[in-house]
Amino acid sequence: MLPDAIAVQWSAPVAEDFHARYSAVSRTYRYVLYNHAVRPALLAGRTGWFHLPLDLEKMREAANCLVGEHDFSSFRSAECQAKSPVRTMQSVAIHARGAYLFFDFTANAFLHHMVRNIIGCLVYVGKGKHSPAWISELMAARDRRRAAPTFAADGLYLFGVRYDSRWSLPSFPDMLPIVPDLGQ
Repeated sequence: MLPDAIAVQWSAPVAEDFHARYSAVSRTYRYVLYNHAVRPALLAGRTGWFHLPLDLEKMREAANCLVGEHDFSSFRSAECQAKSPVRTMQSVAIHARGAYLFFDFTANAFLHHMVRNIIGCLVYVGKGKHSPAWISELMAARDRRRAAPTFAADGLYLFGVRYDSRWSLPSFPDMLPIVPDLGQ
């Protein structure tokens, strides 16, 4: 009954007060960005793309400003229905492999379009439009209009959800989204 893109690997009854979204302790999103002068062909629609060279170290420096509990209003879409813009970013990591950049964000929760808005801002820093300190300035401003445009959804993946042990849910590290061997 399911489409080919979905395969059930595990199921079991859960407690009545369990909620897949609201019972989560943390979520991890991965954004895959192809940083090359020529757009991706084989992974079109599955990876973001930016055509100019990016300064990875400046992007990492900027991303470090996101860690901790902050008001993320500057990275929130107008359609966001969250009661509070305050979130705790537990970790941010940026890895490069060839022309691909992998951005991993783990937080207690995310706002609507938050990761895509952060990616847009990190790209602005990486291309030299703003300094890494600009991310802290944006957070202090709490004004979405001062931030970069929302980046494309292509390349955004829910990479993992962590639950409290009281729910007795298994952890499946082998079930993480598969990213093709991208080579060097």
